[in-house]
Amino acid sequence: MKKKLIILFFGLIIGGLVLALSGRFFSSQALELPFPRENRGLVRKIVVFEPRILDESAREALVERFGGVRVKNLDLISGKAVLLPPAAVEILRRQAGVLRIDDDVIVEALVDRSVFSRRVRPTPTPTTPPVQILPWGVDRIEAEKVWATTSADLIKVGIIDTGIDVSHPDLVENLKGGINTIRYASGYNDDNGHGTHVAGITAAVNNSFGVVGVGPQIDLYAVKVLDRRGSGYLSDVIEGLDWAIKNGMQVVNMSLGTSADVLSFREAVQRVNSAGIVQVAAAGNSGGSVLYPAAYPEVLAISATDQTDTIASWSSRGAEIDLAAPGVSIYSTYKGSKYQTMSGTSMASPHVAGAAALVLSVPSKCEYLIDAISGCSPAEVQKRLEMTAKDLGASDLYGYGLVDAEKAVLQ
Repeated sequence: MKKKLIILFFGLIIGGLVLALSGRFFSSQALELPFPRENRGLVRKIVVFEPRILDESAREALVERFGGVRVKNLDLISGKAVLLPPAAVEILRRQAGVLRIDDDVIVEALVDRSVFSRRVRPTPTPTTPPVQILPWGVDRIEAEKVWATTSADLIKVGIIDTGIDVSHPDLVENLKGGINTIRYASGYNDDNGHGTHVAGITAAVNNSFGVVGVGPQIDLYAVKVLDRRGSGYLSDVIEGLDWAIKNGMQVVNMSLGTSADVLSFREAVQRVNSAGIVQVAAAGNSGGSVLYPAAYPEVLAISATDQTDTIASWSSRGAEIDLAAPGVSIYSTYKGSKYQTMSGTSMASPHVAGAAALVLSVPSKCEYLIDAISGCSPAEVQKRLEMTAKDLGASDLYGYGLVDAEKAVLQ
């Protein structure tokens, strides 16, 4: 009798949740919820299903049975981003067919805000654009010395970030497409500035004005996973990584991170690596531990150095660091067809992403080829960059050292 009462009690609770939520949240409005993470008492989670539950309608029904609302499918990890009543999370976790439920954590752009002074305003492109300069970071990694050999034409680099300014005169020639995974905007245009800055470091065009990037003929793709504040959900990043695989990216740059080690993130990164894509990420700006995804072994973790080749005080550090690159006072493209000086491991990472693209464009530097399309494997690109880096000292600060594009490509 007692057992029957307990079953009845839980049945009434779940039934009430479904009735209360079905009318209010099972609408298209629920698929585009803004921040904060919790909306009207619901929490955002990633539900990963067992491989045997392949039928999409069965997965959908399982989530809806407990008052859940699908935000998006995450095919890369056999999951869904969902909104759930807090009381239903543990109940759903125990259901047959559910492998696990992870937190859909917030990831953020990794610019060092303490040195991003409000007094420094973006410089607009004048009617007659300024004479092109070679940014000190591009010069420091000797990228310009390989352009007679290669400028990484046709190598596809995905900038997983806040988007890219689609009309920036220093980028438009190289910008070939993209996606927006956060859904509040219709396109992948940059409404923050961070992604445009990162893109310029990687591949600003070699013309007569503005700046020039590490690989000035790289094909850029904007993968907008962060909003106008430079923040986004992990599920949006995972969707962006899935897009990168399906659209043949050869390098992805992630100048973003989270302190949370989420299994869904780890699995997504592993699958991107298996697809033959080089992954480069900013280490973080806390001065402490390396953030994720940079901390994963499949990802090149990049610390930031200044013009004296010294690590920035705020740059994250640890055994996970693979390489160092310029990240202090980096002048690059910015939203609104402007230019800006910014600092952070966010700025260091695209120097290495660009260098990786340069290596990929000269596959003879690799020991063997994976196939005719991808050329060098991610492991070979990493080894090439590490073995040719300039040793700066402590490996927990600099990894193998300062990336050297000239040696990586020509040596």
